[in-house]
Amino acid sequence: MSREERQARLQRRFEQADAAFNGQYKEELEVLHGLSKAEIDALTPDTTDLLVYNKLICIVKEASSQNITQAELIDNIKELGQLGIKIAKKVPKLASLF
Repeated sequence: MSREERQARLQRRFEQADAAFNGQYKEELEVLHGLSKAEIDALTPDTTDLLVYNKLICIVKEASSQNITQAELIDNIKELGQLGIKIAKKVPKLASLF
């Protein structure tokens, strides 16, 4: 891969990140990123919670950058199972959707 291709790829990733953090679910992402490890660990005693937490952030980022509807976002969160829903409920605006 050439230097120009790498730079173009990085630029696309930066644009995607900007779109996610400036999109429809910007506030929800800020709250999710603000959750402490202790808050997340309090939900389950193992490391599964961090994996689900990271997946939840990805789901909300994608929803934000692509302007996904709330119904689609909730469906995607539900696919993470009860733990994903528990973590999402730590975010007031997401909690109100369940």
